[in-house]
Amino acid sequence: MRIKIDGFILSVIAVIGLAYLFPQWGTQESKIPIDTISAIGISLIFFFYGLKLSPAKLKAGVKNWRLHLLVQASTFLIFPLLVLVFRPLVQNEEQEIIWLAFFFLAALPSTVSSSVVMVSIAKGNIPAAIFNASISGIIGVVLTPLWMGLFVHNAQTDFDFTDIYIKLIVQIILPVIFGVVLQRFFGQLAQKYTKQLTLFDKSVILLIIYKSFARSFDGDIFSSVSLIDLLLLLISVLVLFATLFFLTGFLAKKMKFNIGDQITAQFCGTKKSLVHGTVFSKIIFGNIPTIGIILLPLMLFHAIQLLIISMVASKRGLEDREA
Repeated sequence: MRIKIDGFILSVIAVIGLAYLFPQWGTQESKIPIDTISAIGISLIFFFYGLKLSPAKLKAGVKNWRLHLLVQASTFLIFPLLVLVFRPLVQNEEQEIIWLAFFFLAALPSTVSSSVVMVSIAKGNIPAAIFNASISGIIGVVLTPLWMGLFVHNAQTDFDFTDIYIKLIVQIILPVIFGVVLQRFFGQLAQKYTKQLTLFDKSVILLIIYKSFARSFDGDIFSSVSLIDLLLLLISVLVLFATLFFLTGFLAKKMKFNIGDQITAQFCGTKKSLVHGTVFSKIIFGNIPTIGIILLPLMLFHAIQLLIISMVASKRGLEDREA
């Protein structure tokens, strides 16, 4: 039996290796404007999505309320409740900090760009993914501090969210709108070059993966905990992600979603935003000495979700092409 090895999966592994060997290229101090390049790449991705979206498809995607309900419930209800179950096991201050870090991770909104790109690669419901991933960030501005306020009482509620909203509008929403407006002129051209645009999508994702791992390696986030503790954290994050991924998929099947909607539910309902997490950590925790530990599960989850979801998305997309 011949085993097929997807080139994208090999590329992901190669990019992680590159980030380990040359992390300096992906840092904020790098002379390579990697943030600008990735931002432009993400905006172009969403512009091309808009070109491929007819107004009818976009309208149908927004009206799919059962899918939206599952994605948002998974993000802001099921995820936090799963972590909340383990709170009675906390016995000391160190365990309290670790548990709080996981609960903070669970209470965060979904990430926008990578969620939609992965749904696209896996041939899922793109209009619904754009809607859910975008609205998640807005809902999170309200729900994440509310969840954390149950256990943390020094939240700085006067923090300015303007930058988040501007980034969401400029980088995601406006490119989609421009694409939809121009769809009747260039939509067929975008459909003609779907393979090339998919390759572009994957290239941007590889850049995001490199940047994420490079900054993790450069920041030496693993040095603050012992190897055994780090391994336990990694296993816990993997178990948490796997539980949510399969549970969301199970619920999507029980609700009799089609394959495209199942993919969207799993990919959007299990992702967590590192950008929102970094901002919210300043709001909720201020400058506490253990902020590095608070962010560590999020860092690990962010890396794992990119790695696993990219592989799953590529495999689903490959299966769809062969079908």
